[in-house]
Order: sequence, then structure tokens, then C-alpha cells
Amino acid sequence: MSSSHDTHASHAAAPTHEKKHLALTLHVWRQRAATSEGKFVTYKLDDVSPDMSFLEMLDVLNERLIANGEEPIAFDHDCREGICGACSLTINGQPHGFERETTTCQIHMRRFEDGQTIYIEPFRANAFPVVKDLVVDRGAFDRIIAAGGFITARAGSAPDANALPIAGDVAESAMDAAACIGCGACVASCKNASAMLFVSAKVSHLALLPQGQAERSRRVLAMVEQMDKEGFGNCTNESECEAACPKGISVANIARLNREYLRALACGD
Repeated sequence: MSSSHDTHASHAAAPTHEKKHLALTLHVWRQRAATSEGKFVTYKLDDVSPDMSFLEMLDVLNERLIANGEEPIAFDHDCREGICGACSLTINGQPHGFERETTTCQIHMRRFEDGQTIYIEPFRANAFPVVKDLVVDRGAFDRIIAAGGFITARAGSAPDANALPIAGDVAESAMDAAACIGCGACVASCKNASAMLFVSAKVSHLALLPQGQAERSRRVLAMVEQMDKEGFGNCTNESECEAACPKGISVANIARLNREYLRALACGD
């Protein structure tokens, strides 16, 4: 005759199932400097925790390389919270990897299969030259932003809530555009390395709001001119940029950019 104590003991003795660690084959792009030739180098990891983020997995690999007296892999990162846009990696041919609206740092290793082979390389675009290994120079984006300049509207203190009435749908569209983190996935995913989604997000944000009206025409003309100077390609409306964007920026912004540009030309500003 079994007692409740026996039943409890049998439950306590039941084996626990730990999460199985992953064995992975990594082909990582190594390039000593911008002027050096690069190549894929193969590494094996056999105890990757499924709870690691993708960047934590690279941290583990680097720790082992350092312990073996080898040079660690250079890659960009900052907040590791999907906000800064620094973690610009191409994973198995896709900027930021296979998860929609997700940055590299927010991908976890449980999304990969045991024994899987992963190719890791930098974003590919002439306007984003490789600095070292997985790091690219995205200074072109900074120069486009700088060309847009500043707004002259006072922004030093909180205005009265009803001083600048903005329709709800307009405010939502402006904030959706402002969500762009400037990671460059749109450029890396485009066969022409176009920066139209990035530029259109930055132009749309201020073109939709009252604070951006004073420099509206000058801003779009200057930013498009700088975009062309940087060597980005033309948009062919295939929407790969939207699919690769970790913040889901809509290609509708590109249509708005074109309208804003034509308007500015017509105004003669």
C-alpha cells in the first residue's frame, strides 16, 4: 500500500531534463584591415547554451581564441537591447538573421539546430567599407544626417500640450519613421545597396511634424544629394529593405521621400 509520502518521494526523484547544448560550425569572415583580403575561417563550438544571444555566442568564441593566443573576432555592439543598431551582421546571407523585425543581438541560440552550420559576415555595400572582420564603416549615414542639419524650432522646454495640435495618424506615422535605428540592414539587403529607406525615414519623421517645416525643402534636397555622393544605389522597389529592417520601417516612406523631393524642387528652395 503506497502512502502520500511515497508518491511525493517518487515525484521528487523524477529526473530533470536539462536543455541540450548545441554543437555548431561557424564560418566567420576574417579581414585584418580595410585594404587586406578577407576570407571565411571555420570554428567549432560544441557547448553553446540555447539561452545565449548570438553576440554572447561570439563572446564565448572570442574567449577561446584569446585563451589559445589567437586574435579575437572584431564585431560591433553597444546596447545589446535592439536599440542602438550597432550589431550589423549578416547571418546565413540575411542581414541581422532570419527573424523578422529582430536585431542580431536579440536572436537567441535556441533558434538554431544542433549541428547547424552558420555563415557570419559583415554588411556588404561599397558605401559601408569593411574596417576589420565583421565591422564596417557606416559613417556615410552620419554624413547624410549631418547634411540634413538641425531644426530651428525651439526644443529646450516642454510646450503646452495643445500648442501644436497634431492629428493622431500623423503623429503615429512620424514616430514610426523615427523608430529607424540606422543599422544599415536596408542597404545590406538591397541588390543596389540603396539607402532610400534610411533617408526616407529620417526625412519623413520631420516632414510630418510642425517642428520640421522651416527647413523642410532644404533638408530633403541636402540629404538626397549627400546620399548620392556617398555612392548608394537606386531603389528598385523590391521591398527587401522593409523585410530586413529590424524596426519594420515601411517602404511607404520612400514614396513620401520622392514626393518631398519633387515638392522641394518645385519650390525652388
